[in-house]
Parts: sequence; C-alpha cells; structure tokens
Amino acid sequence: MKHLVRKLKTMAVLLVVVVISAHAQKTPQDMDRFIDALMKKMTLEEKIGQLNLPVTGDITTGQAKSSDVAKRISQGEVGGLFNLKGVAKIRDVQKQAVENSRLGIPLLFGMDVIHGYETVFPIPLGLSCTWDMKAIEQSARIAAIEASADGISWTFSPMVDVSRDARWGRISEGSGEDPFLGAAIARAMVKGYQGKNMSGKDEIMACVKHFALYGAPEAGRDYNTVDMSRNRMFNEYMLPYQAAVEAGAGSAMAAFNEVDGVPATGNKWLMTDVLRTQWGFDGFVVTDYTGISEMVDHGMGDLQAVAALALNAGIDMDMVSDAFVSTLKKSVEEGKVSVASIDKACRRMLEAKYKLGLFENPYKYCDVKRPAKDIFTPEHRAIARKTASESFVLMKNDNQTLPLQKKGTIAVIGPLGNTRSNMPGTWSVAAVLDNAPSLVEGLKEVTKGKANVVYAKGSNLMSDAAYEERATMFGRSLHRDNRTDKEMLEEALRISADADVIVAALGESSEMSGESSCRTDLTMPDVQRTLLEELLKTGKPVVLVLFTGRPLVLTWEKENVPAILNVWFGGSEAALAIGDVLFGDVNPSGKLTTTFPQNVGQVPLFYAHKNTGRPLNKGWFEKFRTNYLDVSNEPLYPFGYGLSYTSFTYSDISLDRSSMAVNGELTATVTLTNTGNRDGAEVVQLYIRDLVASITRPVKELKGFEKVFLKAGESRKVSFKITPELLKFYNYDLQFVCEPGEFDLMIGGNSQEVKTTRFVLTD
Repeated sequence: MKHLVRKLKTMAVLLVVVVISAHAQKTPQDMDRFIDALMKKMTLEEKIGQLNLPVTGDITTGQAKSSDVAKRISQGEVGGLFNLKGVAKIRDVQKQAVENSRLGIPLLFGMDVIHGYETVFPIPLGLSCTWDMKAIEQSARIAAIEASADGISWTFSPMVDVSRDARWGRISEGSGEDPFLGAAIARAMVKGYQGKNMSGKDEIMACVKHFALYGAPEAGRDYNTVDMSRNRMFNEYMLPYQAAVEAGAGSAMAAFNEVDGVPATGNKWLMTDVLRTQWGFDGFVVTDYTGISEMVDHGMGDLQAVAALALNAGIDMDMVSDAFVSTLKKSVEEGKVSVASIDKACRRMLEAKYKLGLFENPYKYCDVKRPAKDIFTPEHRAIARKTASESFVLMKNDNQTLPLQKKGTIAVIGPLGNTRSNMPGTWSVAAVLDNAPSLVEGLKEVTKGKANVVYAKGSNLMSDAAYEERATMFGRSLHRDNRTDKEMLEEALRISADADVIVAALGESSEMSGESSCRTDLTMPDVQRTLLEELLKTGKPVVLVLFTGRPLVLTWEKENVPAILNVWFGGSEAALAIGDVLFGDVNPSGKLTTTFPQNVGQVPLFYAHKNTGRPLNKGWFEKFRTNYLDVSNEPLYPFGYGLSYTSFTYSDISLDRSSMAVNGELTATVTLTNTGNRDGAEVVQLYIRDLVASITRPVKELKGFEKVFLKAGESRKVSFKITPELLKFYNYDLQFVCEPGEFDLMIGGNSQEVKTTRFVLTD
C-alpha cells in the first residue's frame, strides 16, 4: 500500500511537471517560475543530490532496480550518471529516478563522446588538420545524433585546451597549438552538438573543457602544475574557452591542474570572476573525475574543506568524489557553506535539465527504436570516411611516389598494419572496435581485387614488452608476437621481396597518446625504426603511413623515406580513407595544426613565439644569440604545413588601402592558382604581426584562413577583411585593446612560406 501511495504521489508530481513544462519552453521567466516552484519542494539533501555525479558500473538491461546506484537515485542523491551505454539501460535507470524518487527529477546521462559515437571520426588533433569548420561541425552533429539515439543527453566535449608540448599525451584530444583556430573549432563543435537550442531529440549538451590551461603542464606530464602570467593566459590560452562560452556551451568542466597556485577545481577567480562575471557563462560547471577529492593531495585540506572550497569557487557538480553529498550538509551547519550557494548550484543543474527538455519528457532520449536507424549508418560512415581523408597530412612525396596505382603487389608491413582496434584512436569509448577495418582490409576493399595486398607484422610495437602493455590498454592490444625480432624481420623482407611497393604502417598505437600517455622520447620506437631501415634497403618504393596522436620526431624519416603520409588515427573509416588517399581517389589537403620538432629538446615549440632581445639572424650558429649548439631553431615541419598531389602558387598581396582607422577596416587579397595537373584544395592562411606595442608581441599570429578547392589550372582571388578586432590583444593591465602603429600582414600555405606586406593602424 505504501508503495502504491508513493507511486501516486510521484505521478502527481510528474503531472504537475508536465503541465508546467507544456508552457515552459518559452522564456527565461517561465523557466525561473518552474524551478522556483520545484526547489520549494526540495529538501537540502535533495538539492545536494542534484550536484552529485557518481560513477557506476555497467547496468544490465532490466536490472536497474538492483544496481548499486538505484538506492541512491531513489533517495534523491544523484543528479546524473556517465558512460552508461545503451538506450534500454538508460531508460531503465531514468525510470528509477522519475518513478521511484520523491520528486521524480530526471537524470542527466553523460558520456565521453569525444570524436564520434559508434561512427568514429578522426581524433580531434587530426580533425583540426582539415581546417574545415563545416566538416568539424558535421562530425559533432553526427556524434550528437548517434549518442542521443542511445540515451545520451550530455557530452564531455569539446576539449579546447591549447597545447604546445608534444610530450603531453592529451595533445591528441585538442585542436593544436593555436588559439584562433582553436576558437573557430570550439564554436563549430558546440553548434554541432547543441544544434539551435538543444530542444531537438538529437541535440545534446556540450561541455567545454578543461577550464583552464590544462594543455600547458610542466614537463609535458599529465595533471602536472601549470604556472604562467595572466597576460599569457589571456593572449595565448583563454580564447577557445571563451569562444565556446559565447557559442552557448551548456556546461564546462574544471581542469585538474592548478592556476596561480590554486587548483582550478577550487579557483574562484577562474570559475566565478572570469567564467561567469567576465564572460557571462550561464551554464553549470562539473569537475573532472575525482577533481574535488584530488585537492586533498594538492594540499588544500581534508575532504570537507576542499568540497566547500569547490562549491564556494563556483563548482556546481561533483564527478565521482562523493564530496558534496558526504560533507556539504555538515559544512552548512558549521557555517562554511551557505544554503544560498547550494541553491545556486542546484538551480543551475535544474536549468540544464529544463533546457534539454527533460522535465517535459524525461524519456526524450530513450526511444528504443532510434539506435537501429540512427547509429553507424552508411550515410554517417561515408561522411566520416570523407572527413578522415581530409585530415591526413602529406609530409613528404619525393619523385611523386604517391599516389600509388591499383595494380601489382602491395606489401603492408608493420605492427599497425593489421589492427582493427587501434584505428579509431584514443577516447573512442562508445566505438565497437571490431567495426573498424584494419589497414590491410581497407586497402583490399579500395583496390577491389586490382592489386594483390599482402601483409607481415615485421616487428612488435617496441622491444620493451611492459611498455607495449602500457601503450595498448582498453582493448587495443596488438597481440605481441613471441617470435624473435630477427624472425619477424626476415618474414617481412621475404614478403616484401615480391612486392612492387611497400606500405610501412608504423608509429604509435592509439593508447600511446591520450590521457596519462605522456612521452619523453618522441622518436619512432626502436624495433620499428630498424624495420623501416631494412625495408628501405630493399630498394623498393616505401611509403610511410604514420599513425600518431602527437607530433613525432621524424628527422631521420624525413631524410630517408621517400613518402610520408601522416594519418593520425582516422576513426572507424580510417582504413578506407587511407586507401582513398594512397591511390589518389582523394587528393590530400590536411595541414598541420601543431609544429613538429627536430628533437624533443626543442619542445615546447610553436610558431607564434616572441623575439628575444637577441634574436637569431638567418642561419645557425651565432654566439650570444638565442640558439642551440647542436640543432637549429627551426621546426622539422612548421605549423600550417601540408603537401598535395598538385601544386599551388600565391600572388603578391594586394591591399585596398595602406592604412585603416581604429574604427575602420581594409581588405587583403591574393590570387591562388592551382599550377599542377590535379584538382585539389589548399588552406590559405592569414598571419599578422604587431611590430611595436606596449608589451612584446609574437612574430606572427594566425588571424584568418580559408580552405579553397581549385581545379587543375584554375585561379581564384581569396580575400580577408582586416578589422580592429583582429588586431586586439590583452595589454599589461589586461585591457583588450588595439594600438595604432605598423603591422605586417602575411598570407601563404603555411606559417613559414608566406607573402608579406605592411599596413598602418591610425588613431
């Protein structure tokens, strides 16, 4: 009888919710009235429960009632769950919240949908190398369609951390070293995930992360200390976060690192002064995994102290630490946290659910018929294949080694040549790993029997078995071969002997980059380098198909290998896309968004550096100048670099005026010509240098780009509008200003090869 009464009460609450919500998608005032009414019914414990995001193991469909988290849900102690996969499972758990808790408040269901759901797109670093904002937005749109079809309403993406240190593993998860490009990608991703206003059943909430500065840890080691001036923060690192906020991101995630000596998770200046007051963010902030409890090890106090620190700083949701639910009530009683602060955080969580339409329909994302028609569809896979082919960067192509012909015998050699599980890349948690064909399988499909594709592993990933185990976690094993290195090499050479061309599938495994996958040695692993050396000695044409989640040191490879195609980790359709590019069905157009160093000693290395008072003149070496004894200052491959199967030339830059006022504008134009015999796309890049300013300024900064497709022999004028907004920077007092004076304007195909002209900004 008690159960029946409770169920009737729950249904009554739900009826009120639905009646109110029927009129609730109108104005902010309607939302406020609805949430005011709901919060008046809530106890303090229920309010704190909305701030709790616990971890849960897999829940078998139909077993949600007996899951460990079910009791907590029924008691109103849970605001959301994450990384639970399967719409039927999620529907069961949502039913527990809606029908078995006192107020029937629905849960958020989040997931690390980083670069696709089951249709996996290139890792974000690879995706950024497309420089194609429409394609990037479309990748997020497809991810939202598929994730929402499987019950997910919230994604922990986009990650917009600027990173200039190739040692850091999570460089693979971001968009590279440049804040201007990163900001454009942040906007595209938020729009792709959230659509117009998150009202559609296939629109989900984005979460911009990791706020802030997570991509700049000391020594390139994950979770490590970050320390920089506020001037550098705002001029070089903050723009992508701000762009995501301005694009309407519904949530943000706190970073693990400290900022100005205070962990981001407890940093009020960061979470309140900057994010909310300065930028006007009106969503909610969630911690990263155990971010609150980790502040104990940072030395900020015990669990109760750091929970209070986080809430008072502006954190709204506690991921996994259980710190809010276990300590906040006590902190209220002791006067360390106010009820008003808890109310504010609770309101933000309820607003997020309201904006997603979960009060109107708690089962909005729980249509069990959708997965079959919306996930891993032929249409989605075709788009992912095309996008992957755009992300690959042709780094070297001597004597037109590429494209290959679909004939003869092609030997695929290397430990990355016949693995399905490594193709999607790191942070592809929803992927069905066996869905991704291996490179060998992909090349066989693309050649359609016209060529004989053969394979040998050639070597293990590296000689150190323990290292390989660390580098192939989460089901990405390369199934270490117990033969000797000599036996594996001899087999590879035997198979290669009858081949017309060798495709060397080498580099990193997918888990050699990503979270907690930092490296101090960025060269090709030992046994793979030996394998490559021996393959080159055969005299056969060798194409290095390079798998990597970061810039690698390829100094030897650049000198010795005739063709290098960097394919990053291209997603579930990577193998087919690689075939498309290798055989010339697609002309490569990717451009690097991170600088490749000559050796790890140059790291961090990035194009938008500043001059010293003793800049190096052209050449190397010069005593008492800023340089090294053993290597030049130059990168191996610069930011913006990438070759094509055709060639492009740039005219000199034409300006419609030589000066502009601080409230005016000017237009810069170049004529781009495809001078080769193939159709192709070129990323035209605009850079600007502020020659004299009140603080030191970089030697150049990206301020515009356009991807242009030209048929062979075709020319087109490409124009950029220069506005004062593009010339602004944060001065010594952190005022966002543009200062009159001379500016160099550069346009070209990468950050080093540019045409240059000059203009003046006047008062």
